[in-house]
This record gives sequence, structure tokens and C-alpha cells, in this order.
Amino acid sequence: MQTSSPKHHNMMTYGSETWSLTMGLIRRLRVTQRAMERAMLGVSLRDRIRNVEIRRRTKVTDIAQRVAKLKWQWAGHIVRRKDGRWGPKVLEWQPRTGKRSVGRPPTRWTDDIKRVAGSRWIQAAQNRGTWNSLQKTYVQQWTSIG
Repeated sequence: MQTSSPKHHNMMTYGSETWSLTMGLIRRLRVTQRAMERAMLGVSLRDRIRNVEIRRRTKVTDIAQRVAKLKWQWAGHIVRRKDGRWGPKVLEWQPRTGKRSVGRPPTRWTDDIKRVAGSRWIQAAQNRGTWNSLQKTYVQQWTSIG
């Protein structure tokens, strides 16, 4: 894993722990990141330099990797809290709305976490060792896209 964390990562990932991650969102973040990396190097799309070469030169961590890691760590932190704050309660909250809209339901914040850790993910997160061992799988599912 690359260690470089330039300022654009901080700007692009601010508040990302609260995002519902989707493939579309990850692709848009990557497009933006690649544009920033080309700008850092003074390279144009017309120069036809491969993304892997640009990444080799900039040594920047893939934005999908960073966003996924931040969200996973924050999820574990939130559900292990014992200070009575609202974090764990809001994760289980079901809004009461009228009619459901037609089509596929919106992606919920916990959907991608449950795919890796299962429906009992809150219990799994109580054990830091278990949670940390699942993090690699979670991050990998987002870094393997695109």
C-alpha cells in the first residue's frame, strides 16, 4: 500500500465516512482523482499516458482504497462507543415515510458493510481483531472496481 496522502485526498474524502458507497460514486471519485494527478504532473489526456504510469509517478493512494478504509474504521468506532451518544442508535433508525418509491431502493449506509461482515455486523465490530481482519476484504471490494 502506498503511503502518500496529498492534500487533495483530505479535500475529496472530507466526511466520506458518512457516504453510502456505490460503484457510480467510486468511479466519479477516481475520474476526479486522475484529473488531479494529471494536473500535478502537467500531463494532458492527449499525451495518452496510462493511468498506472501516472499513479507510479505520483505515488498517490487510490481514492477508493482511502474512502473504504475511512468508512470501515469509522463504522467500528461508532458501534463500539459506550458514552451514550447517538451514533449506534441512528444506524438502526428506520424512518417512517409514506409510500415507497418505485424501483430499486436507495443504497443505505450499512449495505456495503453488511455484504462483508453480515447482518450481525454490529456484534462483529465489538471485537477489534475480527473487525480489523474484515477490513482488508471490505477495502478490496471497492479497489477491485474499475
